[in-house]
Amino acid sequence: MLLLSKWAPALMICTIPFIGLIDPSWGSEHENLNLSELGLEDLMNIQVTSVSKKQQKLSDAGAAVFVVTREDIRRSGATSIPEVLRMVPGIQVARLDANKWAVSARGFNDRFADKLLVLMDGRTVFTPLFSGVYWDVQDTMLEDIDRIEVIRGPGAALWGANAFNGVINIITKHAQETQGGLLSAGAGTEERGFGGARYGGRVGDDTYYRLYTKYFNRDGGVDAAGNEGKDDWSVLRGGFRVDSDLTAHDSLTVQGDMYHGKEEETFSVPLLVPPYSRTFNSETDIAGGNLLSRWTRKFSDTADMALQLYYDRTERDMALWDENRDTIDVDFQNRFRWGSRQEVMWGLGYRFSHENLTNKIAIAFTPDKRSDNLYSFFLQDDIALIEEKLRLVLGSRFEHNDFTGFEIQPNARLIWTPDYRQTVWAAVSRAVRTPSSAEENYRNDSLVLPPGTVHGQLPALVSAFGSKDFKSEELLAYELGYRTEPIEHFSMDFALFYNSYKRLGSFVN
Repeated sequence: MLLLSKWAPALMICTIPFIGLIDPSWGSEHENLNLSELGLEDLMNIQVTSVSKKQQKLSDAGAAVFVVTREDIRRSGATSIPEVLRMVPGIQVARLDANKWAVSARGFNDRFADKLLVLMDGRTVFTPLFSGVYWDVQDTMLEDIDRIEVIRGPGAALWGANAFNGVINIITKHAQETQGGLLSAGAGTEERGFGGARYGGRVGDDTYYRLYTKYFNRDGGVDAAGNEGKDDWSVLRGGFRVDSDLTAHDSLTVQGDMYHGKEEETFSVPLLVPPYSRTFNSETDIAGGNLLSRWTRKFSDTADMALQLYYDRTERDMALWDENRDTIDVDFQNRFRWGSRQEVMWGLGYRFSHENLTNKIAIAFTPDKRSDNLYSFFLQDDIALIEEKLRLVLGSRFEHNDFTGFEIQPNARLIWTPDYRQTVWAAVSRAVRTPSSAEENYRNDSLVLPPGTVHGQLPALVSAFGSKDFKSEELLAYELGYRTEPIEHFSMDFALFYNSYKRLGSFVN
């Protein structure tokens, strides 16, 4: 059964180096820019977009935000996105076996971690099956990633439910920055073979494109006793991106990906006869694809609008269950200046998700087919109390989902910049983590107790059940932060936070 805990506070201080986000509008002439070569004033004026869904100076970003740049990725030697995330302070990354990772922010880490919102080019990649991320299928050519923006702390007022303890947004390069051809390949004892190919071109004066394909074959791991694990895997994927300037004010992006792979996995299931459990190896087929389009119109430096639409397909054929999921998402946002001291941003969103599950061994979902709708609206007002010195940001997101109904996720943030060397911020936020299919419709036969273990002479089956009474997990977060660059080429930020959680869910047999 699912039990709900009352609340759990958390207190932590993080001290990290800070790397600024390069404004993507700079274009290819800045592609090889080394941040360490910039002076103090240049660093503090670098544009970031992670916190407020708009470009703003680093000194104005009032949140614990970290950016992994393209140069960081190139130098890391990592071959997967989860491995790249290891360099982000405050993000916990654990590799469970050759094809599984656990990734979270500010605690609560396991394979099915459900308190972190992850996006790829604005496309939400969490699965409503367990409100987490299948990290084995979140991939692209690492050479094509422009940056990875990471917000530590709730971002639900702008990004919505599940932006609970943090937000990760993986952003790929504009097609104009990937012109010409690129080949990469390698092989080894664990990475048995991997490679990628990409070609970028131009159509007319204002339209750029790229095509890519990528493949890898990775060996299984080894356990503590030195035995070969049955967790080797291979994936083939490909995709494209087109960026076009339709007019002087309008731009269009269309991109998509497809993938197919196989993974070896080991499962243990209970039996009602001796030896009361069985462990076996099985092959899992993974496949899917997505198609995204985004139209942006810029009216001025302080006014713009964007409309995004994407379709996502996920398929997993496992020994315990099969999952086929179709997702359609529409998102609109608008930003404008209101008077001389206020900048307003608002937006509307709708997401439809349909799941088709096939029950097999030990695990069952009832019903095995369902469709869910999510409606959202957000509003944020950025108010300059003292011009270029003190700002108050007020906002909230309002959502309606098919699990718990109406949810409100407000945020208040005060940002003080005494000079271009320093930023101080304080924030109070409320976020929710809505239930998933597993928490509402799930039954897991987890183990069998042999006769005599409990009263009676028959084996006892222990199962975990979901509950339709499950409510959204709630977070009330308080944060105080300070960012400074005391000397040239060296910057720091500190974040002190207190999180109060309510109705945290847990599985209890």
